[in-house]
Amino acid sequence: MRLGVAPHRLWPAREDELDGVLETARTAEELGFDHVIASSHLLAGTAGVTPDPLVLLSAVAGATSRIGLVTSVLILPLYHPVVVAHQVATLDRLSGGRLTLGVGTGWDTAEFDAAGVPFAGRGRRADEQLDVVRTLWRDEADVRLGVRPRTPGGPPVWIGGHSNAALRRALRHGDAWHGFGLDAAGLVEARGRLAVLEEKTGRDSARPLELTAGLVLVPPGFEAAVRPSGWQLLGGAEPSAERVRAELGELADAGLASCSLWLPVATDALPDALGWVAQEILPQFSEV
Repeated sequence: MRLGVAPHRLWPAREDELDGVLETARTAEELGFDHVIASSHLLAGTAGVTPDPLVLLSAVAGATSRIGLVTSVLILPLYHPVVVAHQVATLDRLSGGRLTLGVGTGWDTAEFDAAGVPFAGRGRRADEQLDVVRTLWRDEADVRLGVRPRTPGGPPVWIGGHSNAALRRALRHGDAWHGFGLDAAGLVEARGRLAVLEEKTGRDSARPLELTAGLVLVPPGFEAAVRPSGWQLLGGAEPSAERVRAELGELADAGLASCSLWLPVATDALPDALGWVAQEILPQFSEV
């Protein structure tokens, strides 16, 4: 199982908590994590402050040499497909093919209002956008992007969301489905739904869909800076190294190929929290 991490704590409250993201990304690379993740919100709100994911990952690409770069997730309906196809192709090329584009359809109506983008119909538009983006990356459109991606056909695409519409989108357009907050039973349930929907979407059986997920972890001995209500925590409310390893092992056995960790600890404690994961968890699961 590939293990990644966010380069800042979950839901930073202030902009200055983002000032160390490049150093944190370099630390994650040195510790052996597979990738770093960047989420996508245009506005400050209940999720705190959020940098633009493509800008953040561009800076991380320049500050590192190996670690993967994943948007988790880019709210695709807020972007013009030609613009996002060009931005992603550029970052994929300049990073040496390290980028994975994770996308979702969003939930915050205020962001759509601020951007002047209709909230209704965003799922249908996302399907159309993914068709356009893929066509441009393959250089099969009537126009040619200013920069072609380094990865043939474009970088991998992860599709987020737990609805049947999101699962169908993953089967039609994705290289992976990207869930959130799952335990092994939840992953098995999602696999079952995907199997039923796969027959209806006609996905090529020779192109299996990977299963990926974002998970929230407060390592033992660390205090949570925020406590997301209703979210399942990896290892539970009182985790131990043994329990975290066991739950990740169950997820791996259930088919999870990649796990991206959000750590809701204080910003100044984040390097030590990464160190704990690297010492106690990575040796058992890392493919780096």
